[in-house]
Amino acid sequence: MVLMVMVLLLSACSSNQDSVFRTDPSAETTASVSRVPWDYRVVESTVGDLIGSDMTVLPDNELLPNDGNYATGDKIWTLQFMDAELVTDADQRNEIRLSSWTTIKSYGDQKTAAEDLANLKVSVTTDVDLVGVYKTKFKDKTRNFAVIELPSGNRVKQPIDDKRYTAMEKKKTASVVLEEVHDFADYDSAYAKFRGWAN
Repeated sequence: MVLMVMVLLLSACSSNQDSVFRTDPSAETTASVSRVPWDYRVVESTVGDLIGSDMTVLPDNELLPNDGNYATGDKIWTLQFMDAELVTDADQRNEIRLSSWTTIKSYGDQKTAAEDLANLKVSVTTDVDLVGVYKTKFKDKTRNFAVIELPSGNRVKQPIDDKRYTAMEKKKTASVVLEEVHDFADYDSAYAKFRGWAN
């Protein structure tokens, strides 16, 4: 008797369109997640305590290898790295989750640090696919947008003025300035960020 009641209850639930027992493939949303290099910066720091072959770096008290054989109190420059987790949903909308800054290398002089930084963040002018342009209107104000697709496959929406809207309206590509951020551990791995229109 109890078994029969359970079967009746389950069958009643399964006919309910909003039931948790109902599986509808069209209701599922898929998201792709990728981790990409996002940014670098050079920071002036001070050597703190020496611990074996390592050193603490002030003011954040981070532990780094003492490759430069620095002494406590020495001024150094450190290269810091930030990566990002990109989440793209089924509608091609992007969510970016940034990591905290991580110190990855030390330098005895600012010039060498700046040279490394220049190789890791490279400015490039190139043509990208123009997905399209569109207008939005709210009360008496109109705004224009262009949607471009970066080499990574991510789509970026940028506000544009009326003149650029008219110039881009029938185009399939757009000339842009990108900043390629390369992975310090794997230089061939890079992420391109939009940095402006090239013309």
